[in-house]
Amino acid sequence: MTAGRPPRVLIDATSVPADRGGVGRYVDGLLGALGRVCGSGVDLVVVSLRTDLERYTRMLPGAEVIPAPAAVAHRPARLAWEQTGLPLLAQQVGAEVLHSPFYTCPLRAGCPVTVTVHDATFFTEPEHYDKSRRTFFRSAIKTSLRRADRVIVPSKATRDELIRLLDADPTRIDVAYHGVDQAAFHAPSEEEKARVRARLGLGSSSYVAFLGAKEPRKNVPNLIRGWARAVGDRADPPALVIAGGQGHDDDIDRAVAEVPSHLRLLRPGYLRYADLPGFLGGALVAAYPSYGEGFGLPILEAMACAAPVLTTPRLSLPEVGGDAVAYTSEDPDQIATDLTALLDDEQRRLSLAKAGFDRAKEFTWESSAEVHIAAWSRARS
Repeated sequence: MTAGRPPRVLIDATSVPADRGGVGRYVDGLLGALGRVCGSGVDLVVVSLRTDLERYTRMLPGAEVIPAPAAVAHRPARLAWEQTGLPLLAQQVGAEVLHSPFYTCPLRAGCPVTVTVHDATFFTEPEHYDKSRRTFFRSAIKTSLRRADRVIVPSKATRDELIRLLDADPTRIDVAYHGVDQAAFHAPSEEEKARVRARLGLGSSSYVAFLGAKEPRKNVPNLIRGWARAVGDRADPPALVIAGGQGHDDDIDRAVAEVPSHLRLLRPGYLRYADLPGFLGGALVAAYPSYGEGFGLPILEAMACAAPVLTTPRLSLPEVGGDAVAYTSEDPDQIATDLTALLDDEQRRLSLAKAGFDRAKEFTWESSAEVHIAAWSRARS
């Protein structure tokens, strides 16, 4: 008998990268919320990389946390283990549902499977991915849509694109918006802002912020060109700080080479987690002119840090930003126009910062966890 009893769910957290990028934020946020609400909702088992074992054991005192084989830290080995070792582990722990949080899943799991498909941009924006990555993820998404008992997506836009492009069954898709960690991403104090400016060597200088992977889909080159056009003639031009992973967009270097010598553009790479509120909340504008997102976690995190946000109305981004962000297009001239308008209007920036901060409170990992638990219960039945 399973009625009334929480499903025993094995979550495969081995896909979480060391840099805690998008999938790391998702898995950490979800597991943290499950640790707070799972008393009656789910009987949880987590398999993780050995480097994350202590983190998840501390985060989930009521769950069983199991280390994966050491070799799983390397992607080819992880994908092979997913097809062989993971189903065996699911059997050993008595899992009634297996949740795969990053596109791929075992072809023969031995129990119902749920998969998170984070976006459909491998189909809607194929030109922004190299051929091997595009081919791999397109195949993974198609397989997961066919094999999984339920598919979890982070936005209605992603659900609708999967239905439109791949004829996905809408009755097997659950929309679970991401949340934001209000403790980690918060309106920063003046001291936090000053510490980040000092760490970046900005002193008291103002700046425009970007935080994210340097992938072609993020449109960083056109942000650089738009910013340069917007601030080039100003007496005290704000810097542009491009923070986050290195990525693989060669056009960024070409755009950087075009920047006039009197402007400051900084690329500090990864910032410490503790510095993110001061970085985002201390910016004149947090700019994110993406070609399209499955959700848009960076703009939600910026909103939670009380940053005025400039983004595009592509795919899921309006679901996250609503009326609390400013919108632009992907074109550098339009970015320049809309960024100029924001830089010249302090009152609007303050209004957006407050509206974004208030709206961010609506997105919680607890709400996301509840949707996941409901999806797992449906998959088991």
